[in-house]
Amino acid sequence: MRWVPSWRQVTGLLIGFFGSLVAAAGIGYAVVAVPNAAEAATAQNNVYYWSDGSQMVATGGEVNRQIIAYEKIPKAMRYAVMSAENKTFETDSGVDPMGIARAVVNMAKGGQTQGGSTITQQYVKNAMLDDQSQTLSRKVKELFISVKVGASVDKDEIMRGYLNTAYFGRGAYGLQAAARTYFGVDAEKLNPSQCAFLAAVLKGATYYDPAGATSIDPAATSQANTKRATERWIWIFNEMVKDNHLSAAERAKYPDFPKIQRPRSNAQLGGQIGYLVDTAKGYILNNTKITQKQLEQGGFEIHTTFDKDKVKELEKAVNKVRKENIKPDLRPDTDTHVQFGGASVSPKSGAIEAIYGGEDATKHFTNNADVTGAQVGSVFKPYVLAAAMTWGKRDPDLDPDQAQDERTIVSPKSLYNGKNNLKIRDYNGEIWTNEEGKEWLQANDGDESYGSAPKYQIDLREAMRVSANSPYVQLGMDVGLDRVKEAAIEAGLKKDSLTGTGFPSFSIGISDPSAIRMAGSYATFAASGKQNDPFSVKTVEYEGLTVFDHDEVSKPKRAFTAAVADNVTDVLKTVVDEGTGTSAQLTGREVAGKTGTTDGNKSAWFVGYTPQLSTAISMYRMDDDESNKNRTFLEMYGTGGQETIHGASFPAEIWHDYMEDALKGVEPEDFPEPEPIGVIVNDDPDPTPTPTPTQSEEEEDPEPSPTPTESEILPSPSPSETCTNPFDTTCEETGGTDTGGTDVGGTDGGVTASPSEPEDDSRGNQNGGLFGGNDG
Repeated sequence: MRWVPSWRQVTGLLIGFFGSLVAAAGIGYAVVAVPNAAEAATAQNNVYYWSDGSQMVATGGEVNRQIIAYEKIPKAMRYAVMSAENKTFETDSGVDPMGIARAVVNMAKGGQTQGGSTITQQYVKNAMLDDQSQTLSRKVKELFISVKVGASVDKDEIMRGYLNTAYFGRGAYGLQAAARTYFGVDAEKLNPSQCAFLAAVLKGATYYDPAGATSIDPAATSQANTKRATERWIWIFNEMVKDNHLSAAERAKYPDFPKIQRPRSNAQLGGQIGYLVDTAKGYILNNTKITQKQLEQGGFEIHTTFDKDKVKELEKAVNKVRKENIKPDLRPDTDTHVQFGGASVSPKSGAIEAIYGGEDATKHFTNNADVTGAQVGSVFKPYVLAAAMTWGKRDPDLDPDQAQDERTIVSPKSLYNGKNNLKIRDYNGEIWTNEEGKEWLQANDGDESYGSAPKYQIDLREAMRVSANSPYVQLGMDVGLDRVKEAAIEAGLKKDSLTGTGFPSFSIGISDPSAIRMAGSYATFAASGKQNDPFSVKTVEYEGLTVFDHDEVSKPKRAFTAAVADNVTDVLKTVVDEGTGTSAQLTGREVAGKTGTTDGNKSAWFVGYTPQLSTAISMYRMDDDESNKNRTFLEMYGTGGQETIHGASFPAEIWHDYMEDALKGVEPEDFPEPEPIGVIVNDDPDPTPTPTPTQSEEEEDPEPSPTPTESEILPSPSPSETCTNPFDTTCEETGGTDTGGTDVGGTDGGVTASPSEPEDDSRGNQNGGLFGGNDG
């Protein structure tokens, strides 16, 4: 017979169980100590090292905090925090049981731990700097401390402790530091509007500081953060009125979002150092388990990939061009707000060896080597060629989504139409039209047609050499823009930097990758198709122990076959040997590269490489004043005394001068001889059959291609503006050699698009965070 416990036994067991819990809780309550806000104000420096092991700078652990008395905290600040985060603060016990239950359940499911939901709990969390682990035991400890604080500490002291330990971003801990950092005043002089903003920032400076923080998250742009901060500022103000913490009349005195100071930097971070440190910080936060709070507390030794000499040489090359050519005092209408960006990446490893982020990190806060919003133009064309040699041209008689064995792999000798204002067709021969039924007519630089009339055929190598747009736009349609996008991502570009895949102009560079990513993706071609993600930190040490080692977490991957990558390189060699990029030729070295200029002459790029080093240089104009809500990319007609700016001009000059010095003492290497690839595709819209011999047959008896006259193949000496707007029927894209921007084509690219909508330059406001963006 089975034994069944009596109700007395069950009751006794339950009483014993709950008694044990109460005893455990009592012990836990007794052993924890109430935090001291002053003790939280400790931090160490982080030490950054050059690639050779020498010290770059010791920074990042300065304690930007001053403990202030409760009486110095404005009433509006206290009420703003209560209305935003804890309406029952003045009457609750200091803990939120439901919030704790949610956190425990979430952790039990393997999710992230959640922060305290009351001001008391948040204060305790901020003060527990000795234990920042994300564990259940830490959460339990935090709970006991919160209960004890809620029961034994006065509410005024809790509020004081919270606002003196809270992190407001920009390295500012506590209200006093935040008031000085954002508004240049002492905390006691903050007005209600400023208090509401600081309460908004407490939700997370990464997403609510108007300066942006793309080094941590690409979505945290200045524009996006300003929008988020404004919306939360309005909401907090309204909640304060609703909670009777602020009168409607007082609220009405502050109709406009408060004016925020631009970020200030430590003098040690002047010149390029601030950009280097910010790039390394961004890499650590995005690629290791080290948190922002831990990094702010310091004590880390960070060994970077940056080569001290190359950084100096890159800065020197930019300064030379700026000093000799950019004269804002003489030409204020054309030479103001000129910006350069640059990055240099090792093809063998992906190590970022140098960047140029701007004139001075303490004065210009956007890292120009990172995401700036500048379109890249025709430097995008190599990805189209790589996609055509990887996937091939689609069969016009089949459905759009075709397997590789249904396609025809394309040779660089394939013939395409180089006519100006070419009528672009879908892969199946149908004329491409927009939603309004308007045809897409693709313009070339300077309205030049390439190839001999009447068919204007030109092979893909020659089209790359002279940077003709129409052949590569049509090639992109034949291959499929989805495959072009895939090739760009495989090469190393970030998916979120690629835009406009629904338009033919996608193939000629309406996207806006960073200089770091452009250098890194071209490095993939230099490495015969092996792709390494660009990185800026080799190892991180803490208390003598290695807590991060790049080599343990990152390995190269095969992006393209060697045949594809080496053929792209061979075509890009032609650009530098005898095409739009001749100004980038180096003494005694083989160079492959591409130029690019964009719509309205608003950005210009040169991206090129040797087997040992890949470098991207960008140039554009943009007002540095972030308070100007309408700022956008400015035209560069007349800038530097030149009729137009194109990739072959200042960007290629900077590239050349830098690379000559950066590679001194390095033994020259030749690129691999490319294996034959693909068949000669003839994109003649005439229904006459086009022979497609195998590569071996074609090598033995190559089919002669039309020989254009010099006037038909050479680019115009002064490229005019390019066009990126896919909705402007009158827009012509005729830029210069490229060097990176978000616009469409230049000397190597432009687009006359069918639909007619106004050009949208608003993305020019997506400039990075405190110093930079998200790459490296």
